[in-house]
Amino acid sequence: MNKLLVLVSGLLLSLNVVARDVADVRVPETAQVGDATLQLNGAGTRTRVIIDVYVGALYLGKTTSSADAVFADAGAKRVALHMLYGMKSEKLLNAFRDAIEANHSAAELASIDAGMKKFYAIFDSVSGVSPSDIIYLDYLPTVGTKVTINGKERGVVAGADINRALLKIWLGENPVQNDLKKDMLGIK
Repeated sequence: MNKLLVLVSGLLLSLNVVARDVADVRVPETAQVGDATLQLNGAGTRTRVIIDVYVGALYLGKTTSSADAVFADAGAKRVALHMLYGMKSEKLLNAFRDAIEANHSAAELASIDAGMKKFYAIFDSVSGVSPSDIIYLDYLPTVGTKVTINGKERGVVAGADINRALLKIWLGENPVQNDLKKDMLGIK
């Protein structure tokens, strides 16, 4: 009986190693992006006024608490957005645009304009998102940033510069939410 209890306890403890709960969302500790197995760097909740909008999770090849290290990392990455609140594509696009503009100069925006237009077009083709939808922004160095919604690939935008621009939404000097930045960087 004691052996069975030890075995069951060990299995229950091991379940905690493969995922963590953030705002009632089960966030896996690893993600497969292309050929790379990435580690959960951190996850937190994006809150707007009093509404929990999504759980954002950052996956990297090697964990770090430095945003600059994330930007400099040329390897595969994933930002996972587990939606908690539904919204039309226009509202989602405006949120992306506002966050991109808040973290880039006019010259920087001009240099990424073509890629960002392609990114916006991907989301413009989606009518919106609902609670429990999952958006993956997967960066593959030889391909670009692949946008997947609920397991369906929606498009790819080439360029490491576009991926860095998107990462700045959450990790830039003017992130969408400071405590979400800290959570995604694993800073306690």
